[in-house]
Amino acid sequence: MLLLVAGCWGGEEKQARHAGEQAAVGEQTSRPPAKPPPPRKIDCDRVKCVSLTFDDGPGPHTARLLDTLKAGGVRATFFMLGEVVQEHAGVVRRMALEGHEVANHTWSHPDLTGLSPKEVRSQIERTQKAIRNASGVEPALMRPPYGATNDEVGRTVGMPQILWSVDTKDWQFRSVSRDTKVGITKPERGGIVLYHDVHKESVDSIPKVVEGLKKRGFTLVTVTEMFRGEQLKPRETYTEAPVEAEPLSASPTPGSPTGTAPEPTPTGTSPTGTSPTGTSPNPGQ
Repeated sequence: MLLLVAGCWGGEEKQARHAGEQAAVGEQTSRPPAKPPPPRKIDCDRVKCVSLTFDDGPGPHTARLLDTLKAGGVRATFFMLGEVVQEHAGVVRRMALEGHEVANHTWSHPDLTGLSPKEVRSQIERTQKAIRNASGVEPALMRPPYGATNDEVGRTVGMPQILWSVDTKDWQFRSVSRDTKVGITKPERGGIVLYHDVHKESVDSIPKVVEGLKKRGFTLVTVTEMFRGEQLKPRETYTEAPVEAEPLSASPTPGSPTGTAPEPTPTGTSPTGTSPTGTSPNPGQ
């Protein structure tokens, strides 16, 4: 009898706990989901802008990188591999909610110039779906692995292809001091800087890189923010944003990743209208 009572009590306790858990889940799902903030209205004609971009993630160091960017009140652009997105879905969602730009770096990092159009489409479409499912955001930009592209790849991808003006070569040297020095001294106004958030040394360098770029008067923005609302063209490649005039003063960095700045000034067309030749790729990009 005691065992029977104990068993019944255990069952009732489990049922009550399960009901409570279901109620809590119901409360959570009934709340409207948080939405990513829109791009900030930063006028990169009036302030010095630069864009930090990170490839090949997300990975084990990406959450710490997000902590650094949040503490600095800056945003970045993440070109992600579809095959690892689901494993780090919470981090990808956090990227979007904190105002960073999520972008496509293919599913498994192949040289797209060596694939058939069908294989290229698969690499892009599977990654689009993975990032969309994790973040709630449809990527608008892609970066071809190794920077290897051509006219056929551009037509098949059907998205703006973002390359870079500063290659830190962090994948090759794995040096915090070198990553820091290059990241601070090499970027120019309108530049796009390439890092990889899968490398510990790269992520370790970013606090000083952010600090150093701010001291140089830069505002750190996403790629889309830096182009100031310009409609980037599918099939074309972009290595940097056009610079039309000297900024009026040192850049006032927004105080938080969701901060705002003055209204953007419309700009002209992209500085690059053709694809690179897809020469011998570097293995880490």
